[in-house]
Amino acid sequence: MTDHPLVQMRGITKRFGGVTALQDVNLEAYAGEVLAIVGDNGAGKSTLIKILTGVYQPSEGEIFLDGQPLEMASHSDAIAQGIDAVYQTLALADHLTPAANMFLGTELTRKVAGIEFLDNRRMKSEAARVLDERLGVRLRSMDVTTDSLSGGQRQAVAIARAVYHEDLRVLVMDEPTAALGPQETARTLKLIKALREQGLAVILISHSLDDVFEVADRVHVQRRGRRVGVVETANSTVQEVLGLIVGAPANDAA
Repeated sequence: MTDHPLVQMRGITKRFGGVTALQDVNLEAYAGEVLAIVGDNGAGKSTLIKILTGVYQPSEGEIFLDGQPLEMASHSDAIAQGIDAVYQTLALADHLTPAANMFLGTELTRKVAGIEFLDNRRMKSEAARVLDERLGVRLRSMDVTTDSLSGGQRQAVAIARAVYHEDLRVLVMDEPTAALGPQETARTLKLIKALREQGLAVILISHSLDDVFEVADRVHVQRRGRRVGVVETANSTVQEVLGLIVGAPANDAA
């Protein structure tokens, strides 16, 4: 982990009409670390990451990438800056193959006699390469439809789609182990550790504190739209984080 944050959010406030979803929130994420964001429903976690990924624009506050001010008007702007997200829904087309899902909207093509065709062979080989080299995942077949894959394999395909872009620097993962069994959860946590080792800043949103303490370096706690603490997992406990989530007396590390 480096000495300076890769991405910083400063004084982030977000209002929806008369409702304040976030109030003066700071966040720092470093390259080569997993930062978990936790909190009860309504704590502002989803709003915060949607601002970081360009889906929402803040009412107040600033975002910095490598110390430089960052303005984003859309999720596409965030991707262009190396920030992407894998949401709980995964946004996969179940009837397509893993390779077709990886390149959906960015299909590779080749020309034959001046006519452009989809380069399915190259997309399949590239998908297999990224799954293997970046995530250590080898599917039994690349020709099956995605709905036939296990939950963990589907998660791997969604992650591979994000990390295929070589300029990816920050990956947000929203509840990646939700609805997975113990073995699939363990595999997904292993993928998260692999991404950290590759130097990405991984931001993990999770309700499972067991998973958080398994993979996260630090935990950012949200409560009622505010950041109420940041702790290092090596020097903290599940009980301390729970106390911050529910509002038990604690030093405000925000």
